[in-house]
Amino acid sequence: MAQLEKHSAEDLDQLVKEADLGGREPGGAVGIGLAILAALWSLFQVWYASPLPFTFGFGILNDTEARAVHLAFAVFLAFCAFPAFKQSSRTVIPWSDWLLALVGAFCAAYLFLFYKELAMRPGSPTTMDVVVGLTGVAIMLEATRRAMGFGMLVTTGVFIAFVFLGPYMPEAIQHRGVSLSRFISHMWLTTEGVYGVALGVSVQFIFLFVLFGTLLDIAGAGNYMLQVSLATLGHLRGGPAKVAVVSSALNGIVSGSSVSNVVSGGIFTIPLMKRTGYSGVKAGAIEAASSINGQIMPPVMGAAAFLMVEYVGIPYSEIIKHAALPAIISYVALFYIVHLEALKYDLKPLTRERQPTWHERGIGWALGLAGTAAACAAIYYVITAVQWAAGDKAGWALAALCGVAYVASMAYSSRYPDVPIDDPLATDVKLPLPWPTVRAGLHFFIPVVVLLWALMVEELSPGLSAFWATVTTIAMVLLQPVMLSVFRPTGLADPVAAAFMRGVRDLWKGLVLGARNMIGIGVACASAGLIVGAITLTGMGLMMTDFVELVSAGNVLVMLFLTAFICLLIGAGVPTTANYILVATLMAPVIVELGARSGLVIPLIAVHLFVFYFGILADVTPPVGLASYAAAAISGEDPNATGWQATWYSLRTTVLPFVFIFNPQILLIGVGSPAEVVLVCVTGMAASLLFAAATMRWFRTRCTWLEVGMLLVATFLFFRPDWVIDRFSPKYVKAPAADIYKVADGLAEDEWLVVGIAGETLDGKPQTKTVAIPMGKGATGRDRLRDAGVTLSQLGSELEVAQVKFGSRAKKLGLEQGYKIAELKLPNPDRPSQHWVFIPAALLGLAVWWTQGLRLRRRAQLAAVA
Repeated sequence: MAQLEKHSAEDLDQLVKEADLGGREPGGAVGIGLAILAALWSLFQVWYASPLPFTFGFGILNDTEARAVHLAFAVFLAFCAFPAFKQSSRTVIPWSDWLLALVGAFCAAYLFLFYKELAMRPGSPTTMDVVVGLTGVAIMLEATRRAMGFGMLVTTGVFIAFVFLGPYMPEAIQHRGVSLSRFISHMWLTTEGVYGVALGVSVQFIFLFVLFGTLLDIAGAGNYMLQVSLATLGHLRGGPAKVAVVSSALNGIVSGSSVSNVVSGGIFTIPLMKRTGYSGVKAGAIEAASSINGQIMPPVMGAAAFLMVEYVGIPYSEIIKHAALPAIISYVALFYIVHLEALKYDLKPLTRERQPTWHERGIGWALGLAGTAAACAAIYYVITAVQWAAGDKAGWALAALCGVAYVASMAYSSRYPDVPIDDPLATDVKLPLPWPTVRAGLHFFIPVVVLLWALMVEELSPGLSAFWATVTTIAMVLLQPVMLSVFRPTGLADPVAAAFMRGVRDLWKGLVLGARNMIGIGVACASAGLIVGAITLTGMGLMMTDFVELVSAGNVLVMLFLTAFICLLIGAGVPTTANYILVATLMAPVIVELGARSGLVIPLIAVHLFVFYFGILADVTPPVGLASYAAAAISGEDPNATGWQATWYSLRTTVLPFVFIFNPQILLIGVGSPAEVVLVCVTGMAASLLFAAATMRWFRTRCTWLEVGMLLVATFLFFRPDWVIDRFSPKYVKAPAADIYKVADGLAEDEWLVVGIAGETLDGKPQTKTVAIPMGKGATGRDRLRDAGVTLSQLGSELEVAQVKFGSRAKKLGLEQGYKIAELKLPNPDRPSQHWVFIPAALLGLAVWWTQGLRLRRRAQLAAVA
């Protein structure tokens, strides 16, 4: 039995390595050399993100140079860490891989090594440039195959082939084609291809967030999150499944990988779920469905979320704000689903050594919630006071405060022993009590507080916020063994020195693992750059608009289903990050454009979150759902059966993107007062719970098909109250275009100015669109419009778009120079509040609750008589 368990653990460890790190681990001097190189990559990224280069005037790199160095590290390590084939050695690097690594790294670093020379001859590549670029593209494709699999390779290859086969394509997607020289110049010598936005975001944001999570995990934060979840929820009915849901949400802070999330938590929760009565398929599916949603849970979302900063043009703090409610709704619904499964099969909870009374539980939860609120308030006001008192020295003062808080929390936590968790395969599992478990790791919250403060309060860039959080975590990893040796002596000779060396080893391990976790992401971003380059080089984006409009007949809902299908299809062989880049580049502008032509105002962030969600869902959907495969490997069940069950559990996540496309209030867009925010949150939660009950066919008891229909109608009314009101009253009323500045004067920053515009397509066809321009900063409406990227000119009685700033939010929303402002669309003052629709929705849900209660009482009476 022990040998079997050991073998299974090794298999799971190898599965994570193959998926995230590359399966090859050479020993001896070669292994040490590669570890040093990986650690140097991490240190380079920390240096680049820090203010130190500008402080010392040394090592200052522009964006293009940094991208070239970043890619050189990624390509070299890809050939060293990822074997060529499944049967290739995992301990020896053949000479061919060394050659590919060296040549690939040189080609990747070419822009850095010859930056000045290339800047002097833009658009005129030499023979050397073409040879290096062509070699680089070929080696990038091989690195893609190794790190990302054949799916990504085929996808990238198809787009590259399209560049050269344009004249032979069907008329709808035909183009003139390009020369080899122009292709290489575009893809390898500019920032339009490989070195484009995706790789730039990988350099600036993604690496540091991945390193931050890796270091937190090395320090023990991932295991701590699991322990806290088990201590607080394990005693509930279906407790291990609820632990899987909550620990995956918390682990999303640490790990952005679905597979890693499944394995790190599932190795414990899946056996526990099976022991408490869940089938192996359901246990694996619950863990897989929980783990993929870790990527949508703020504050540290999946790698693709950081790309939205560039694609949407808003700060990452805004993305967190918009993504928070859908993520919470999704997790609450899954929590409810596993509760319903426990009710259906009458599963029993795990037991504690001492079961607290209801009175003790109530006091515990009240103290816990009050203590958390008090701690958050204290953190805010103490930091604010320190900043006010320290003035220009606030940075140093906050660093000192952070150090004091860390020492104090370690001194407090070290007074108590770590709470062990029993073997999930043991015959009897004893749950720890919540507070002793929570207090053992209070120091883990310090880096998270630093990250959230920098992102949400100081509104620093994601890269700089991640830098300060990572520096805090580095200090924590380095000093944690020392703190334990001081406050919890072990009796060893010279314990502080030995503890410090343990900290150094942990930090070294974190730097190496952080870089290895980034190899696949770096390669994926570069390969996605080839795809994006092919799209911009051939004008495929414009072709897609016409093609999708033809296929969908201009119907936005059909177009959304088509986009979702494309995401799932591409996601079968492409990781989430590359999937998002590809579909966001191709389809996001199409959705915005066709929605505008249909008179529908779709926020750009809603479109990108739509693509992001379905890219993540591809990790569980058969036939190639890596998260489902990982969960099935632990449960010992069929991967496809696990995948289909996880897909069914994920229906609530599947529905949400369609909801916030048509009802952006779910993204907290267009909500006013705090009371309205609370109402949107409560009704969104209610809708998700009713939808979960309908899909599980269980509310208080098993639902009839009529009750399922009533629950689905109530869900729709909660999610889309605007649809009902639209049947009776239009959302907007028309106003003259000449009033635009007058209306804009009355709008605040980020409020929408909705206008109808008229112009011509590239082929001369007239068209009208509805565009919502988010107002920028400024004292007047004219200033706020200009800050949003729009400059207007008046020709007689007509207003025309004179200029649209490149890269502005207005440009991304489809506003074009030369279009006329046909009309203003103002909110209808006579339109009834859409919140009235919540009343019949609530009545439908209560009707089902009441009728099922009657049915349960009737059964109880019959049972008593019998």
